Amino acid sequence: MTDPTDNARDIPKESAEASPQAAQGEPADPVATLTKEAADLRDRLLRTLAEMENLRRRTEREISDTRQYGIASFARDLLGVADNMERALNTLSADFRDQADPVIKSHVDGVEITERELHKVMEKHGVKKFDPQGQKFDPNLHQAMLEVPDPSVPAGTVVQVMAPGYMIGDRVLRPAMVGVSKGGPKAGASGNGQPAANENAARQDR
Repeated sequence: MTDPTDNARDIPKESAEASPQAAQGEPADPVATLTKEAADLRDRLLRTLAEMENLRRRTEREISDTRQYGIASFARDLLGVADNMERALNTLSADFRDQADPVIKSHVDGVEITERELHKVMEKHGVKKFDPQGQKFDPNLHQAMLEVPDPSVPAGTVVQVMAPGYMIGDRVLRPAMVGVSKGGPKAGASGNGQPAANENAARQDR
């Protein structure tokens, strides 16, 4: 019988035992390895810096919005007071004021001063009143309460203002409540029909 060990002896040692270098491949270049690691770290650093900058800008924007629009709910509640004061003053005709006794005149003057002071304080905090009388109807700024047949003015024109509108910053705090004309030519070249009487498309807190 043939001894198995005889065949083993015939196998060259180089082929029977793999070279450690062949098994592991060529040794890595330390300079290339460090260069790659440095590039990876630089990329991670740049990404982190960009994220921190975006976070800083977003935080500043949120703080600014909070300062500017944080009083929106409170300011909206004050609009009813401003409306009532304006209505009270509008009920007094010029003739009545001229003929009224000094006591009544002083009361009227006091209400007017109070109204002006109220609007001054509201403007100080970014709340501004606007009256769209004669302007083209804009559903982003106005709320149409009724349509007024009037062929003498372009259709879609604000011909009556029941309540003025208010802005806070660049946002609509309350749309102006208006009457809109119909029956005349369309207002502007881009007019696309007449607004409905129950238009409720005003965006109050965009």
